[in-house]
Order: sequence, then C-alpha cells, then structure tokens
Amino acid sequence: MDLRSFIYKLKKRNEILTISKALSVSSEVAEYEKRYENKTICLKPKGFSSFKIVANLLNSRRKFALSLGIKEDNFHSFFNKKVSNPKPYEEVGRGEVKYTKLRNLKDLPIVTHYENDAGPYITSSIVIVRNPETSTQNASFHRIRFYRLNQLVIRLVEGRHLHTIYSLLKEKGKETPIAIAIGVHPAVEIAAAYQAPYGVDELEIANSLMNGKLKVIRTPYTGLYVPIAEIIIEGRISIQEKGEDRMVEILGNYDLTRMQPVVYVENVLCRENPIYRDILPASKEHRLLMSLPIEAKLNKFVKDAVPSTKKVILTDGGCNWLHAVVQISKKLEGDGKNAIIAAFACHPSLKLVVAVDEDIDPEDPTNVEYAIATRFQAEKDLIIIKRAKGSSLDPSSDQEKLLTDKLGIDATKSLSRSKEVYEKAKIVSRRTGKK
Repeated sequence: MDLRSFIYKLKKRNEILTISKALSVSSEVAEYEKRYENKTICLKPKGFSSFKIVANLLNSRRKFALSLGIKEDNFHSFFNKKVSNPKPYEEVGRGEVKYTKLRNLKDLPIVTHYENDAGPYITSSIVIVRNPETSTQNASFHRIRFYRLNQLVIRLVEGRHLHTIYSLLKEKGKETPIAIAIGVHPAVEIAAAYQAPYGVDELEIANSLMNGKLKVIRTPYTGLYVPIAEIIIEGRISIQEKGEDRMVEILGNYDLTRMQPVVYVENVLCRENPIYRDILPASKEHRLLMSLPIEAKLNKFVKDAVPSTKKVILTDGGCNWLHAVVQISKKLEGDGKNAIIAAFACHPSLKLVVAVDEDIDPEDPTNVEYAIATRFQAEKDLIIIKRAKGSSLDPSSDQEKLLTDKLGIDATKSLSRSKEVYEKAKIVSRRTGKK
C-alpha cells in the first residue's frame, strides 16, 4: 500500500500515459503536465536517469475513489466515517524498504513550474513533525522551495498546525525537526490535505482510510514516523534564517512575495528507481486534492446544522476553494440561510455560498444560475457579511489581515408561494404519452 501499488493499479487499467522524451525540469516538465492535465502521466526528467516523474495522479473524483477502493458517490460518507475513527499505524524496519542516501538536494528532479516562481518547488511534500504539547505527530502539505544545496524554504501558513508548532518551539529557542515525505500512497496525501483538529495525527486518519494497512518507518535523523515514501528528506526549520517565497497558488495567480523560514537539510533518502511525485500548482489535481477532504467536512457540518441538506460541492468556477453550492430539501423558510451560514462557519476561506433546492443540480452552473434567476430576491434572500476571516490567497481580499467580504444567496423556493409558480413546463409525447 504505497505509491507504486496505486500506479500499478492505474497501469492495469491503461490509465497512465508515458512520455519517452527526456524533459527539462526547469522548462518542459510543467508544460507537459499542463498539456495532459486530464491524464495521469509518467515523465522522464533530463539529467536524472534513475528517476521518473509522475503527475496528474489524482485529477478526477473517480481516481480519488479508486485509490481508496470505493465508489465515487460514497467518497464523502466514507471519508467522514474514517476521519472519526483514526487507527494507530504499524512500524516496519527500514531494511524492509531499501533507501539510498543522496549527496544533496541537487540530486532530486525538483521542478520549476511557472516563469515568475521564486525557484524550483517541491509541491507534493508532506511535512511531518512532533507536536510538543500533545506528543502526537502532525502531517500536512506545504510548498517547499529549493534554495541552496542543502537548504529549502518552507511556507508556513499562519494559524495552521505546523506554524503553531514552529512558534511554540521558537519561543523556547528551539528549531523544529521535520521529515518530508515525497511520493506516498494517495490515502496519505488525502489525509494530509484534511484540516484535522489540533493534536490529531493525520497518519492515523490515513491508516483508517487504508483499512489498517499503512506501514511507517522511523527516520534515522529526526526519529519521526514516516509512511513508505519514494523520497524522504530530514532536517530542521531555522528560527533565524529566512528566504524568499513566491509561487502560483490554487487560484492560478501568484501569492504574495513573503520571507519564510529556511530548512536546514541533514538527510536525503530515496528508494531504488525512485518516482518523483509532482503536483502542478493550480491544476485540476491540485484543486481536487485540497478541496475534496474539505468538501467532505462541509457535507457533514452543514447537514448537522440543516438535516435536510442533500449535497455540498466546492465549485470549479470558485477554484474548488472559494465558492460552494448547498443543495437542500427545504422544510422551513430559514433552512437556506442556515445552510449558508453553516458553510461559512465550516470553511472560512469561502466567500460565496448559494443554496438551491433538490431539483437543482449543484454541479451544473447553468442550473444554479437558473435557480438564482427564478427563485432569488436580493431584498430578502441576500446575505452580506463584511470583513470576515477569509483566504490569504484571494487577491481581491485583505491578504495581510486575512479579511474578506462574504456573499450568501438563498436561491431556494419560497414556501409561502404556490408550488405551481415554480413548476417547470413539460411536453407530453403524443406517441408514448410520457412526459
């Protein structure tokens, strides 16, 4: 149950496109990842003969479900059930999976994705640390820039768990030991992308998603438990030195240029014939990987607040992050507004939520717009929340103070009006008598 097992599953289904041409990691790899965004691709990086690059691995909801061995429609319920029942994982000896020590970071095919990035970035990096308050581990995705031979620059998002742990240790004058896993089973990536409660070990969530089959090794320098990965980097986050960080984020625009902590690298390990896992920023894969765990969380949270909730989706047009549509079977006049408020409370990055009836497909933007056109009146159905906590990624917001304005649209039928007012006209076939 590692990255290779899932790649093998895709190969058996003829779902991997192999590009035989050797591609430059500084100019060509990202171009091919974008060109074949809807296909899982295996690339040959020029100058790195022992490596292969795999990208667009989880570029559809179907592949997320396939990686977990479930049906696509069951993802939300399956994920929420597993998240609420984390399972302790099992350690295996390092000898069971052989690793070779590399000279330095230059031995890795780290990709430069966009022309104005601050440098090459590791984008599939799962950072594992130990929480000094709870003694549990924390696993989370972080973008990491190649800086120097044995130095990286890591983006620490204020308020997230790694930033909290880093700040706690910094107050004591201590650096933060970390292990970075690159190329793991998709279940580990999905768990690391989930915003679990503080103190919860995301690897235990991953093990639950994998039905208890997750195996971990203890790393030689940091002593942290890391899942079987293609590449493992060990080091410590500096409390003094910083480097420039600027790259494209999930919305497809450049984030602010920031000065972020430097990671001093002590150890770089890789498996034989290693597979370098890359995620193209702002690609379909990037958006789905970040959004689907949050979407599952939204479905549970909003349904708890409004039991008649049928489905919550993060829309493609909102980059699967800033906009949501909530489908409900309306029972009371305030259900739509309550569902909107619950969605905002669950996912603070949201800036637009539309509530629709169960006859409206929330994944069809034309259908949703139809509901707004025929069931919404701004005077009574509009919610505006000013200067609330929002996403740092939205260029229209106050990115420094993390403040944004939020809009809720209750596009559900009014229960005080006759149902016939909203009835869609149908044509009856004279030949069959069917509508």
